[in-house]
Amino acid sequence: MDSDKCCCKKGADCGGSTNQVRTLSSNWGVSDFLGMIRVRLGFGRMSYGMKPGLYAMGSPTSESPVLVTANYKLTVDVLRRELRGRDLWLLVLDTGNVNVWCAAGKGLFGTAELMRQIEATRLAERVTRRRIILPQLGAPGVAAHQVKSRTGFHVVYGPVRAKDIPEFLDNGGIATPEMRRVTFPLWERLVLTPIELRQQFRAALILVLVLGLTPVIWRGWDQGLWNYGLRGAMAGVACWLAGCLLGPALLPWLPGRAFGVKGAFLGAALAAGLALAGIIQGLLPGLGAMLWLGAGVSFLLMNFTGCSTFTSLSGVKREMKAIPAQIAAGTLGLVLWSTNWWL
Repeated sequence: MDSDKCCCKKGADCGGSTNQVRTLSSNWGVSDFLGMIRVRLGFGRMSYGMKPGLYAMGSPTSESPVLVTANYKLTVDVLRRELRGRDLWLLVLDTGNVNVWCAAGKGLFGTAELMRQIEATRLAERVTRRRIILPQLGAPGVAAHQVKSRTGFHVVYGPVRAKDIPEFLDNGGIATPEMRRVTFPLWERLVLTPIELRQQFRAALILVLVLGLTPVIWRGWDQGLWNYGLRGAMAGVACWLAGCLLGPALLPWLPGRAFGVKGAFLGAALAAGLALAGIIQGLLPGLGAMLWLGAGVSFLLMNFTGCSTFTSLSGVKREMKAIPAQIAAGTLGLVLWSTNWWL
């Protein structure tokens, strides 16, 4: 993707410092595709980064635009692919391998780091235009007036999506209302579900084993497995899939504003569906299923707040206050659920 070939002017001190300018290609290699698949599945996400500093794409001049991004490699990969055929400078901040939006909320994509990279890379010596373009989702972490006062660079916020940057540049840095609108369409939600499924797989497996094997221990293989264990295991799998896959897919249409509330409705609906399918039988087990499935799906979908720009840090904290209620409802629900085989 990038090389260590120095693009600094002759006589500049580039040896191993952030002052060195590396080249950056817009073409993806096999390792880039494999890396994308790996991190989409949740493997090595926090170590998937690239060196901070200044990068040259194409053959930039002193008049070329300067774009700023985070050093999470997938963020850079998506950006450089959309900038194919462009001559520009890319200033990569050290955000601890975290994407722009999350890094801005954590203070990693922030004023201090931006000013540090501007000065460390001697950006003022390379470009004549004192303007840098930041992603709109990075705005919460940057005080533009402080950057201007200390470095002389005027901060301009680009579009929300990387695919709109070429048009934004061609329009002289003017963003349309559509470019400013934050959306979370179906595909963008679904592409995040593999990591949710993998991260919750271990907990789901434990739940399935408990629901499937406890009746066997209590009632024996003949009655416990076929009459109760398999039904419990199927309900556990359904809870996992509903919270990590179906919930994100149906997110805009589920009742409520909080993700946890949406998940509770989905879990209750799931319990009703399992009852209609004959997997849940009896009044107490049915009531128990609504409680523990509602609590389980609510908790799983609440975790999805970290994937959405629709929920702020304060919103996430508010949602987490529901965890004690989820634990209580889940525990009571499992007790009621189990009455179909231990009474």
